[in-house]
Amino acid sequence: MTFTLGRGRTRMAAFALLLVAALSAGAKAAASPAAAAPVKKGPTSVAYVEVNNNSMLNVGKYTLAKGGANVFDVAVIFAANINYDTTKKSAYLYLNENVQRVLDDAAHQIRPLQAKGIKVMLSVLGNHEGAGFANFPSKEAASAFAKQLSDAVGKYGLDGIDFDDEYAEYGKNGTGQPNDSSFVHLVSALRDYMPNKLISLYSIGPSAEKLSYGGVDITSKFNYAWNPWYGQWQVPGIALPKSSLSPAAVQIGATPAGTAADFARRTVGEGYGVYLTYDLDGSDRHDYLSSFTKELYGSDAVYTP
Repeated sequence: MTFTLGRGRTRMAAFALLLVAALSAGAKAAASPAAAAPVKKGPTSVAYVEVNNNSMLNVGKYTLAKGGANVFDVAVIFAANINYDTTKKSAYLYLNENVQRVLDDAAHQIRPLQAKGIKVMLSVLGNHEGAGFANFPSKEAASAFAKQLSDAVGKYGLDGIDFDDEYAEYGKNGTGQPNDSSFVHLVSALRDYMPNKLISLYSIGPSAEKLSYGGVDITSKFNYAWNPWYGQWQVPGIALPKSSLSPAAVQIGATPAGTAADFARRTVGEGYGVYLTYDLDGSDRHDYLSSFTKELYGSDAVYTP
């Protein structure tokens, strides 16, 4: 194809103008933040999921009818374990096949929740082997386990660790009984390893009663603490601000909906900042969830499969 010099310059000039416009539009698009996820006002809602039986993705299937924000703000993988190596005489982080499956498939089980703005934590629980958070024999042993926890958070891109001091069976396999320093050393080390991640306390067991030692108080190292007794209202025995506490504890489907609604009213009315739920499954639970979301956020819950 041939064209005169004048027309060629005109076309080149037009092309240049289009190119500048396209680059400018692209720069503006790159500079503009992505559309923010819908936000809500009210307490932080937490959902524990028993991953032996249920999918973490269920947490992301519920939104508020008004505004479209997530019902749940924090999803907790339940549960990893603290186990005991009788040969090495040391505690170690154990991931059963179901927990490991979720973590290995983080791209499909965890990232979709985080993309919605939901934090994903790993709960750690005793496992009938004598090892627990309250009986590390030394600061070094506690720090070594804290490093395992921090490494797991980093490896799998998690948002934090939840401590649940149940089923340790302290003393089994020649392990020690709870001592005053163990949990303080453990939480202090974990906070040092992951200063910007979440740490929560399921307020039960010897660890929950041993929060200070040698002039160190670990209370402020926790982001949240909650009542472990489902169907009951009990303020956790830790001196965190109300905004970090959940006196409410609800087992979804088992705690009566009327009780769940009453706890939600009390949470708001008494100025607490967290509302704890347990055992979210794969059923459509929007009617049950609405019993408390109406009180917490002034909206029904919506389920999207």
